[in-house]
Amino acid sequence: MSYFRITLVRSAIGLPRRSTDVLKALGLKKRMATVFHSVSPSVAGQIMKVKELVQVEECQYRLTKQEVHLERKPDPGYYTEKSCSEQRGELGVLKTETIPESFEMPFTRTAD
Repeated sequence: MSYFRITLVRSAIGLPRRSTDVLKALGLKKRMATVFHSVSPSVAGQIMKVKELVQVEECQYRLTKQEVHLERKPDPGYYTEKSCSEQRGELGVLKTETIPESFEMPFTRTAD
């Protein structure tokens, strides 16, 4: 089954009520919002009414919000070999020793 991937590219501010109602019917509220609708003549007619405001692609399957977000996310340019928790597991937890009360500092300051 094919789907329309519709993204609102231009804002609907200042447009006639008819155009804003069509965008509301499509489920587009904010700029760069993406919705998926199955291919049908009624949806195609709605798209034609607001064709100047939207970007339309035809795709084979519907994506979730998380998949759309990950698709837009840029490549960070690096990768992590090991995290801190993995390194701690290899090295073991470092134990700190407590200083006994009977310990005297080798150098003490005296008031001049």
